[in-house]
Amino acid sequence: MLKLIRLEWKKNNIGKYTMAAFILAVLLCLFLFALAFLGIAEDPDGTLDAAEGMNVISAPVELFTSMSFLIFTSVMLSSFIVSAYKNKTMNLMFSYPVKRQKILASQMLAVWLFCLAALVFTKLLIYTCIYMGSQSMESTFAIDFNMGSLSFYVQLLLKSVVIVSMSFIALFVGMMMKSSKAAIVTSFVLIFLTQANIGDFSLAGNRVFPVILTTISIIFAVLSVWNAETKDLL
Repeated sequence: MLKLIRLEWKKNNIGKYTMAAFILAVLLCLFLFALAFLGIAEDPDGTLDAAEGMNVISAPVELFTSMSFLIFTSVMLSSFIVSAYKNKTMNLMFSYPVKRQKILASQMLAVWLFCLAALVFTKLLIYTCIYMGSQSMESTFAIDFNMGSLSFYVQLLLKSVVIVSMSFIALFVGMMMKSSKAAIVTSFVLIFLTQANIGDFSLAGNRVFPVILTTISIIFAVLSVWNAETKDLL
């Protein structure tokens, strides 16, 4: 499986995705640093312009990183898998003496592992910059994280796993509709469902919802490869 994953990275030129992920991380870091310390989130009277529950710095960090990397992961899955079907390059892959399910699983894992590492790196970069800035500057948002705590890293990793795994739902929709655009549009819909709020209600802070969402994502991942041995190519 590891050889297949490395083959997918090489075949799809993982270097360009690495550069794109790095640029995205830097842009998010600069934006969130400015949001915290340069007053761009404040009203003219100096008060914070944010919804209830969004007055802590972890809220915008999780919101913008989740939005960005859910779309990023969905785009990568579309490129690695859905586009491979549409361009008929999957025909060649399926001619190898390897089960189709294993090939699809390796493609999904190649994207999942890369995007998980990229998202964790991005969050650590942002939180580190904000922590360093808070030592000498006043933050508009309350600093609600402790980088010296083990629970901080556990939560960061778990939240990242949930977000990256959600992209499997978008992949399934893209494969069913035979469209890369459908997968990407689905990722936007997932963002609205999981990150938006109606009044004071939002699923983003619900403790049970991530478990349910991850379970659903795994089910969709399994469904994406379940009939790979028998179904026709897209």
